[in-house]
Amino acid sequence: MFVVTADQHASRRRGDLVEDLLAGLEPWQREHRDAVVLPVERTVGDEVQVVLSEADAVVDLALRLCRTGEWAVGTGAGPVDEPLGSSARASSGVAFLHARAAVERARGRGEPAPVVVAGEDRSAAGDATAVLQLLAAVVRRRSAAGWEVAELLAGGTTQRTAAATLGISEQAVSQRVRSALLEEERRVRPVAAALLDRAAAAAADGKEDRT
Repeated sequence: MFVVTADQHASRRRGDLVEDLLAGLEPWQREHRDAVVLPVERTVGDEVQVVLSEADAVVDLALRLCRTGEWAVGTGAGPVDEPLGSSARASSGVAFLHARAAVERARGRGEPAPVVVAGEDRSAAGDATAVLQLLAAVVRRRSAAGWEVAELLAGGTTQRTAAATLGISEQAVSQRVRSALLEEERRVRPVAAALLDRAAAAAADGKEDRT
């Protein structure tokens, strides 16, 4: 199981963005409804939390949050106490403890991007963190023009149709795709998801690695 905890950066200066985030994530939750075990909710202050069953949904949410530049994102990968409560706040387990440790690290200045994974397999969690931080750097540096194309293609639009929609040439669309590293992101996402699945599993010797 995966617990994703996101903490807002500098909320005192920027204002509380939690309600806007919750409203903005409603379409995302519908899209990933099969993976949402407990929905996104405010847990305390300017922090939100969600429980997910699928690693690809974790990757998608983490990158969506990192794109805004407003959130530190921690993912806990591991078991939860069954049965779960009616909400993330009412639930507990090792994955929640990992998520707390991860978001605390993500809030620190020592991380190249504010996204961290902690899990039962510490080595896999470290690898997942490295890959997610690289992906986060890609999405945070993507231009507005790159995002225009990325969002159209993510919806199943072809490059030809995207060109017509944007009023530019297919060659210009291809250039945006290359500059935005869209194909690289597409290929690396499953790698990050596989590492998250490994991080959620018990350590190779059968003992939980919670250090």
